[in-house]
Amino acid sequence: MALINTERESQGLTPYDSQGQLQAAARGHSTDMACNGFFSHTGSDGSSVGQRVTAQGYTWSWVGENIFAGGSATPQSAFDWWMNSDLHRANLLHANFTEIGIGYIDEPNSQYQGYFTAVFARP
Repeated sequence: MALINTERESQGLTPYDSQGQLQAAARGHSTDMACNGFFSHTGSDGSSVGQRVTAQGYTWSWVGENIFAGGSATPQSAFDWWMNSDLHRANLLHANFTEIGIGYIDEPNSQYQGYFTAVFARP
């Protein structure tokens, strides 16, 4: 989160507030991908990011998600990849998002091993 907020501040944007329900949704999606062997914004149950956030009891007006996976997944590698992708960078720097939750799962026996999910929202 520090990498993301530092970049937001350098662009004149308000830093994200950490939000527990968003973190739970992010962690749950990372776990789902790791345990069920897939990499997608759609959950193994067909859920969207909005549905996963709502299931955590969060009422949102804006919601988005970035995902990243790889054997050498680190906060820096995820951040760098997202910043080099126009769509993912747009989520990181979207002025309408005010809160964030990040979930990371390291599952050595899974296809990609390390899974990051960042969920962005505005109540």
